[in-house]
Amino acid sequence: MAELVDAVDSKSTGLAHLGSTPSEATNPCLDQTLSAEFDFPLPRDLIAQAPLPQRSDSRLLLLEAAPARWQDRLMRELPQLLAPGDLLVFNDTRVLPARVRIHKRTGGRLELLLERALQGSRALVQLRDSKSVRIGMALRSDGGEVRVLARQGQFWEVQLPADTVEFFERYGDVPLPPYIERPAEASDRERYQSVFARTPGAVAAPTASLHFDQGLLAALAARGIAQEWITLHVGAGTFQPLRTRSPEAHVMHAERYEVGPATVQAIERTHRAGGRVVAVGTTVLRALESAATACGTLEPGSGETRLFVRPGYRFRVIDALLTNFHLPQSTLLMLVAALAGRETVLAAYAHAVRQRYRFFSYGDAMLVWPRTPRDSAE
Repeated sequence: MAELVDAVDSKSTGLAHLGSTPSEATNPCLDQTLSAEFDFPLPRDLIAQAPLPQRSDSRLLLLEAAPARWQDRLMRELPQLLAPGDLLVFNDTRVLPARVRIHKRTGGRLELLLERALQGSRALVQLRDSKSVRIGMALRSDGGEVRVLARQGQFWEVQLPADTVEFFERYGDVPLPPYIERPAEASDRERYQSVFARTPGAVAAPTASLHFDQGLLAALAARGIAQEWITLHVGAGTFQPLRTRSPEAHVMHAERYEVGPATVQAIERTHRAGGRVVAVGTTVLRALESAATACGTLEPGSGETRLFVRPGYRFRVIDALLTNFHLPQSTLLMLVAALAGRETVLAAYAHAVRQRYRFFSYGDAMLVWPRTPRDSAE
């Protein structure tokens, strides 16, 4: 294992402001760390532009925060890195083909990007070139008329010509992230989706799940590692940058989640038996931590989360995190630093750059064991 020798230059300029995941901070006890302290240099050629031929062929950086050290492994070795009795929790959200080309009556072209489905045929969307859009305007799509009903902050409420999910499934394109610099292809409909996706509503993939194929899931089960699911629908705000110098001032929109009774019971059984709960992706971590009470008790239910996890946060549910490599200065990078420490995470990222790991949505993965154990309600 490589030991942490020295800190990464936190002021280095990297590929910043490509995107982040929505959250909102409300806890005054958390650090007021400047977002610039989470910057790192990243060569553009390390941003994965396409998935590997096989999902479980990805590399895996095993990061242990106490003591700070890491090891280069492979995703297919994950069963050996966990123990019988551990529990993996996945996000079963299904990505909708959320980009639709539309036209104004004057002939001007726009792009509609779904933020979330509302009741029936109504939806909350982003409209590129929205300066020319006004309430009451009728826009044309291949599926019929799209009428603009209202403005809600940076989003527009629209009336679609059909049920929202049906409309986007039929007329939409895969909403690849902005750092994938190519048009979506037919193969992205399958690969920008987990093999267990079943609840439609996301406009971006929970990318840590993309590394799992049926063979890897079977190998994990054979080793006695349990599997459960939550649902969190990732919104279009996942591509928004951190716009403020201080994370305290950064306001992000909410994301819907649901944690079912079976998942809560499985987590309770795992912890009682001395097993560990591993969140597969930051969406799972945020959903589970949002569903926990102030006393640390996990409760089933649904809601919207604005949880901003960053250094100083005390984890109440999860024991480890499997995640992809994240954008410089993003809230997701701060979330990983909350588990393992900023210096440790940035040093591990520097190692990943030197070893030419693949970054972001179609990139490689990291398994993070935290510096301190979670707070327990027991």
